[in-house]
Amino acid sequence: MSDIDSTPLPQGELAIQTIAMPKDTNASGDIFGGWLLSQMDLAGAITAEEVAKGRVATVAIDGMAFITPVHVGAVVSCFCDVIEIGRSSIRIMVEVWINSPHDGDPIKVTEGEFVFVAIDDQRRTRTISHQQS
Repeated sequence: MSDIDSTPLPQGELAIQTIAMPKDTNASGDIFGGWLLSQMDLAGAITAEEVAKGRVATVAIDGMAFITPVHVGAVVSCFCDVIEIGRSSIRIMVEVWINSPHDGDPIKVTEGEFVFVAIDDQRRTRTISHQQS
């Protein structure tokens, strides 16, 4: 096993970072998965809007799996990696990471693939004029 495999790191660029607060917990006292999903959607939208150079709408979320719970007070970091840019759509992998409360090592919480579509002021699909790689 290589050093890279034994020490996984986030893929993509940091898009949003926030602190998990007590109001965001579920009945078990862990951070509610829906709150994490909303943070991922915000992070993906920030990245998609940069790529599309304007307004976007979330049209699909695929393949989410929660790996570990998030504790209150954790710094939650969402990293975005653009997978594909289509005529009007953008596919983005969003990863959520926290730092271990014991040793500060990064811990992957979840990931999911988000699809956004560029829209105009009338909320109709529009072409992405300048595609970035």
